[in-house]
Amino acid sequence: QVQLVESGGGLVQAGGSLRLSCAASGRAFHIYAMSWFRQAPGKEREFVAAISWSGGITNYAKSVKGRFTISRDNAKNTVYLQMNSLKPEDTAIYYCAMGRGTLPGTRTDDYDYWGQGTQVTVSS
Repeated sequence: QVQLVESGGGLVQAGGSLRLSCAASGRAFHIYAMSWFRQAPGKEREFVAAISWSGGITNYAKSVKGRFTISRDNAKNTVYLQMNSLKPEDTAIYYCAMGRGTLPGTRTDDYDYWGQGTQVTVSS
């Protein structure tokens, strides 16, 4: 049974930083792409960042490029999202997802396992 457990969310002031972690179990983590999506109240889930199986390829949403960094540690079965220069519009529940394949897609359909999410709130 695949499990993805996010941690690291919280309340931060605008301009601050947070680091999210997602620990995976139940599947060969090192084979699959991983990603982060987010969903704000009343909005659809949107792509944030993704990383290939090896970490050699990354994709970012335009809204976070240059501020967020996705990385992974295959020895620890963990993917990270370093979020800097946070803005109030980054407020959302952040979800970790494991891909169907090795490459970092940007659509929800590219991923077949999801975590429960972690809340990130950025105050102005």
